[in-house]
This record gives sequence, C-alpha cells and structure tokens, in this order.
Amino acid sequence: MPFQLSVDEGVETARRRLRDLPRREIHPEVDAQDRRIPGPAGDIPIRVYRPATGEPAPPVVVFFHGGGFALGDLDTHDGECRQHAATAEAVVVAVDYRLAPEHPYPAAVEDAWAALTWVAAHGAELGADPNRLAVAGDSAGGNLCAVMTQRARDRGGPPIVFQLLWYPVTMWDMSLPSVTENADAPILDSAAITGLSRWYAGELADPTPGLAPGRGADLGGLPPAYIAVAGHDPLRDDGLRYADLLSAAGVPVEVHNAETLVHGYLGYAGVVPAATAATERGLDALRRALRKEA
Repeated sequence: MPFQLSVDEGVETARRRLRDLPRREIHPEVDAQDRRIPGPAGDIPIRVYRPATGEPAPPVVVFFHGGGFALGDLDTHDGECRQHAATAEAVVVAVDYRLAPEHPYPAAVEDAWAALTWVAAHGAELGADPNRLAVAGDSAGGNLCAVMTQRARDRGGPPIVFQLLWYPVTMWDMSLPSVTENADAPILDSAAITGLSRWYAGELADPTPGLAPGRGADLGGLPPAYIAVAGHDPLRDDGLRYADLLSAAGVPVEVHNAETLVHGYLGYAGVVPAATAATERGLDALRRALRKEA
C-alpha cells in the first residue's frame, strides 16, 4: 500500500504524505466551487459539488472527510466527493473542519454542526432541496456524521433523512476483536488509532457520546443508516457494533462488510474491483434513500 497512517513523525509530515498521494481525475463533469461560511471560530471552507443533472433542486449531502480528525482537507477527498455527487445525483457540500491536535475535540464537532445547519438553511441558495438532506463521511468523518444525526435529533433539526458511514469510528473501544486481529493492518493500524485518538481527545477513560456516538444512552429516532466496513480494518467491529446498536433501537440499518478490503478503500474505487463494487453499493443506497426508492 502506498500510504500508512502514522503519528510518529508529527502531524505536518502525516498531512503532507496524505496530500501527496497520487490521485486519478474522477468525474470532471461535476462542477465544484469553493466558498466560506460562518463558523464558531472563524470562517469554514467548504466545496460545493453539483452533478450534471437536469433536476432543478436535487437532494443535498453534507460530507465530512476522514483522516483521524487530524489529516485531510477539501483536496484529499475531492475524488470521493465527486463520486458521491455523480452517483447519488446530489449536491455535495464538503466541509473543511478544524483539525487536531491544534484544534482538539470538540472543534471538529462544532464546525460540522455549523456547516450542517448552514446547508439546511441555505438550500435555495445552493440550488438544492434541504428536505432531502443526508450526511456522509469516511472514518473520522463517519464519526462526525453519527454525532450530527444525534445532535440534530436532540435539537429538533435539521431533518436528516439518511446517514452513510464508511468504516466509521463510533465506539472508541480498543478491546473489540478486530482491533487485535488487524493490529498491523495496511493503511490504518492500532498504533495509529491510539495516536490519532490522543491528538483529538487526549487521555479519556470514559468517552462521551459527542466523541463516541455508540455510547449514547438513546439511539432511537435516528435516520436510516448504511454502514460499510472492511474485513482487514481494525475498525471493522466498531462499525458492526454500532449497526447492531442502531438496529436494536429500531433504526433501519444496512450493513456491508467488504471482507477482502482494508480501511480507506474508497480511494481505490475504479482501481480495485472489490473496492469499486463496495463503493457503488453504498452510493446506490444513498441515491435510493434520497429519492425514497425501494
């Protein structure tokens, strides 16, 4: 694998290595425009993707990128956002939230919430339908999605109709079997999880639901979810456990375990056939949910 998440050489080196990964041009027909919106600590950069569709007001997806809460930006996940926009036929708003360790928890959560509420209030300005609003994100971004759905439920909106969680971190539990089984996995290993978690949240013995949404006392009343995990990922059982908890609370959940794949497989869609199939499966679920198709 061309990339391994690590905190050993410091955050700037880790960020540069992620930024410098080779990337294919994906869906150039999708229009993308950068702008800034108000946030709790200054403006938040966002990128608005508009697919080539004749629908006058397509649905909208707020996308939170992965990178262990410390890496990633609008450019590192540009291809993934274009895939979401083109396949789901939706406006996608990518959020460049503040990163740890300079901005530890809850900075990312507060930026994510500011962006979500802004998108819901500015649907007409975006040319999108805010009544068909979903959240999507990979890894740390999946965590932010799950936190946003709980906060939106508790605060009476915005109304989120679907959550697409790609190999999310939700439980903050290093005792899960997959953490040991995949301790030395490609891309993300258990040492990286420990280091990135420390950058974001410090030394917490009892994570709150704002950090670990799977620890929430009430998981009922949340939007339907699609949770994608990978067989060779330390976070595999994290996502599976959250799916079980949501289902037990009455939330409709579809789970897909890409048994042959590793963490971060969205980046290999179009290159590795299994990653392509797994990515298309999740994006198709998103498209159907936004149009209430069976």
